[in-house]
Amino acid sequence: MTVIIYKKTLIVILIIIAIFVCSMSLYKNDEVALALNSKVNKKLPVYSVEDDTKVSLTFDAAWGADKTEEILNTLNKFNVKGTFFLVGFWIDKYPSLVKKIYDLGFDIGNHSITHLDMTKLNESQRINEINLTNEKIKNITGESPKFFRFPYGAYNLDSVLSVEKQGMIPIQWDVDSLDWKGLNETEILKRIQDKVKGGSIILFHNNSEHVLDALPLVVDYLLSKNYELVPLSQLVYEDNYIIDINGVQHRNVI
Repeated sequence: MTVIIYKKTLIVILIIIAIFVCSMSLYKNDEVALALNSKVNKKLPVYSVEDDTKVSLTFDAAWGADKTEEILNTLNKFNVKGTFFLVGFWIDKYPSLVKKIYDLGFDIGNHSITHLDMTKLNESQRINEINLTNEKIKNITGESPKFFRFPYGAYNLDSVLSVEKQGMIPIQWDVDSLDWKGLNETEILKRIQDKVKGGSIILFHNNSEHVLDALPLVVDYLLSKNYELVPLSQLVYEDNYIIDINGVQHRNVI
């Protein structure tokens, strides 16, 4: 009887040891995978941020400006701020609006000088697209932008590296309102309701057909869900971070 009990006890102990060894092995593999991902995927743009409560509304401005002031007024009525990504030729046409966006406390990001596909440009052309727009923004606001968004959302490793070499952070989005496709306000709201989460970066365009109709509905919904609507400078980490394989930015705690 003693022998049988001993064998059972030994088996239980061996099972516990096996489980412990396997779990440590899995943990180590996960740790290695995260380390590898942090190195490889650091070259991804930021699609979203690991955050439970904050969300950023972003607006790309390349063509037209007749709705921009009303966008600002709407957001100010709700006492929330967002980020505007500006193209160089838009800045040239509407310098007073650039100044107003900045003076009202909104972030201004760089959206290139001519809105070309950065993946089809050489290094010198990419740097020119970035730096000329930075200069235009700084001449008006006194500050150089921290964030860059690729025209058409098109990027590759070289274009990401070009942005990072200028000390900037490339920004994508994880929620596309599809306002540029002509969706109405109900359709836009539904898309955001289905896709938004803490840390989301939401894409709008400053001159899309139904942006003014959709924006109050979207902001009201997000606030009702207790999200804090902030510009990218209050959401995105500017240093000491990693980006995982899904483009989610995490604070690097190592």
